[in-house]
Amino acid sequence: MIRTDALDRLPVRTAVPALRQALDDRGVAVLCAPPGTGKTTLVPLVLAGLVGGGPARRVVVAEPRRIAARAAARRMAWLLGEQTGRRVGFTVRGERVVGLDTVVEVVTTGVLLQRLQRDQELAGVDAVIIDECHERHLDADTVAAFLLDVREAIRPDLRLVAASATTDAQGWARLLGDAPVVEAQGVSHPVEVVWAPPVRPVRPPHGMRVDPALLTHVASVVRRALAERDGDVLCFLPGVGEIGRVAGQLAGVPAEVLQVHGRAPAAVQDAVLAGSSEGRRVVLATSVAESSLTVPGVRIVVDSGLAREPRTDHARGLSALTTVRASQAAGRQRAGRAGREAPGAVYRCWEQGEDGRLARFPSPEIKVADLAAFALQAACWGDPDASGLALLDPPPAGAMGAARETLTAVGAVDADGRVTDRGVRMSRLGLHPRLARALLDGAAEVGGRRAAEVVALLSDEPPREYGDDLAAALRTARRGGDGYAARWRQEVRRLSSSIESSSEGSGQGGSDDAAVGLVAALAFPERVARARGEGAFLMASGTGAELRDGSRLRSAPWLAVAVADRPAHAASARVRLAAVIDEDTARLAAGHLRFSGEEVRWVDGDVVARSVERLGAVELSVRALKQPRPELVRAALVDGLGREGLGLLRWSRETGQLLRERLAFLHRELGTPWPDVSDGALLARTEEWLEPELSRARRRSDLARIDAGQALRRLLPWATGEAARMDELAPERIQVPSGSRIRVEYGGEQPVLAVKLQELFGLTETPKVAGVPVLVHLLSPAGRPAAVTADLASFWRDGYRAVRAELRGRYPKHPWPEDPTTVEATRYTSARLKRE
Repeated sequence: MIRTDALDRLPVRTAVPALRQALDDRGVAVLCAPPGTGKTTLVPLVLAGLVGGGPARRVVVAEPRRIAARAAARRMAWLLGEQTGRRVGFTVRGERVVGLDTVVEVVTTGVLLQRLQRDQELAGVDAVIIDECHERHLDADTVAAFLLDVREAIRPDLRLVAASATTDAQGWARLLGDAPVVEAQGVSHPVEVVWAPPVRPVRPPHGMRVDPALLTHVASVVRRALAERDGDVLCFLPGVGEIGRVAGQLAGVPAEVLQVHGRAPAAVQDAVLAGSSEGRRVVLATSVAESSLTVPGVRIVVDSGLAREPRTDHARGLSALTTVRASQAAGRQRAGRAGREAPGAVYRCWEQGEDGRLARFPSPEIKVADLAAFALQAACWGDPDASGLALLDPPPAGAMGAARETLTAVGAVDADGRVTDRGVRMSRLGLHPRLARALLDGAAEVGGRRAAEVVALLSDEPPREYGDDLAAALRTARRGGDGYAARWRQEVRRLSSSIESSSEGSGQGGSDDAAVGLVAALAFPERVARARGEGAFLMASGTGAELRDGSRLRSAPWLAVAVADRPAHAASARVRLAAVIDEDTARLAAGHLRFSGEEVRWVDGDVVARSVERLGAVELSVRALKQPRPELVRAALVDGLGREGLGLLRWSRETGQLLRERLAFLHRELGTPWPDVSDGALLARTEEWLEPELSRARRRSDLARIDAGQALRRLLPWATGEAARMDELAPERIQVPSGSRIRVEYGGEQPVLAVKLQELFGLTETPKVAGVPVLVHLLSPAGRPAAVTADLASFWRDGYRAVRAELRGRYPKHPWPEDPTTVEATRYTSARLKRE
């Protein structure tokens, strides 16, 4: 029997008429409804015609997480007085609960992506709701883009709703073609903010690490909240490991301690979401509880202020979740959990002054995540570079380039980026392309079942207590009775069934340890690593890797690194999960990274020539090369000039450096045809000015014998005849009234003429070079600076008198006329002048 009283209490019901009208008029809408208003549970039932009248329709609801999909389906079935699997069902990876009468199906966005790739028409589906779209998960963004394509091309009748828990919905409205925005008002109870920072500073998070002192403080704040207030406590922590550690520190509290995260058993998730009438509860949760789930009985929120976001280091081939400060938007969502049913309080475990410096919103996943899976989806959709997809944020070019390289290496796309038959098959496995490659190729080598077992371990990282040895973790999972082992076995069954009918499952392999190593290496060939000693390794990507003290893997000659992260400011990555392999396995898995041939490079200040075989950065064999190819030597020398500078050449002051300074001045003031002689420009034109000397050179000492000044003259504009005017436009020396020829310095922003003051008597116009007045440094008879001017006439008129008064007593043997413009310039003393 339908629970009408519960449905009537849902605040979103007031927005239903406007939503229906928007969909009737436009077919698309953005629904903004705060958490707890019923947007996830009432709206699908209304659009399906199960409550509130209206025509019968089939509705698909896309949720970002499996736990939310299950919870939403069970809540809607409860409102209808039914069990899931009748009119309301759900499908998540590895679990499907639907029946012949199902008209509302809740799925994860990943499942919907797979369905769209198989059936772009979504035959039989009348409406799709993308829930929690404000969280900006990559799958949700991709689903929205694909659905908009479907509406435009083949299903204009398909209704589409983007449901957001925030009021920042204008971007989605624009994306959906200026869709109407329908807002529902929530019933919000006041939430008191209590600032509860640690007494002593804690280390900021880096990588997956969280300062244990902060976790101890969070546990103490939970105890404080239990003592100060009534109701259940919902505590937000970044990950499963932190939840487990805080749970261990809450032993003995007068409440039941429960843990909610994506890995929690379904029975535990159900118990948390069902509420309890017996005693108090402390629910330790990841960000899954921010907006997708309602936890009954909560009056208190304790917020650690941390969250996990994906990060990818494309240069090093490392992808992992990293701990970050939660955004202001996440903080508001978390705090709102305390005011769902009654007034509440949020204890924030950071300083109030820090709050304004937090990011406003979480980073869109498309900006920070590994895009290999997204790029494969786009290629399968027929848009390899994703340029035609309607996305709120375009994918970064660098990340897409790295993704295409990965897909090409695993055979998922061809050289033009078009998906291959193998790529289509990989996309349908519901795995990251790397893991799909490992499953398909590994099955042919070690058998489908064992390949599936290893890939299941890699797709859902085992708990830390399983250790860092992947082969040992496999044995633990096989005999384990914990929640992780149960999920692992379910995924093994799913993956095994996906390949059991093909020849790819026919391999036999060798030992379990060898099979584990091969499959891991196939998944992450850039991370095959050779031992350096003392638990240190070098991965094929060029990144160093280190094992923890006491690891049984430290004596391995080679590793296939499955999971690693690189702590901030650390030179090497930290290995968290790996398998022992041998060199043959490394060669097989990373064959596309193999290089064999001559390698001539600039190393440690000189040319090193070797015959080398390597896998990426890992050298397999090396021998000295006595007769390297000249073009390789030349390239190494140019690299050395770029690394250490053109000072490796011989620059005499007269013919080298001064000529370069004069040319730089002419290029700056007159431009073409005078050449740019900056380091970058000269390195780009080595063939024009350093030949044939550079091609004859073989080592650093040969560079030192090249006269750079003579070589530089090759760049002068001889062809136009302008080179002949160089001494006229930028002379090395200027003759002053005394008859002396004084050198002009061109090294600064303005040419400088440093000359004794008496040698300029009678000169009222400042000398110029290339039309630019020189900066005159007027010197005392002893050659020390007395004044600086770019306007001699002004100096004689306004500045000379003060200089004369200061210096005539110090240098009485030299002339100091009252009017220097009317006397003859001289290099000599007054007595010498009289004798002449």
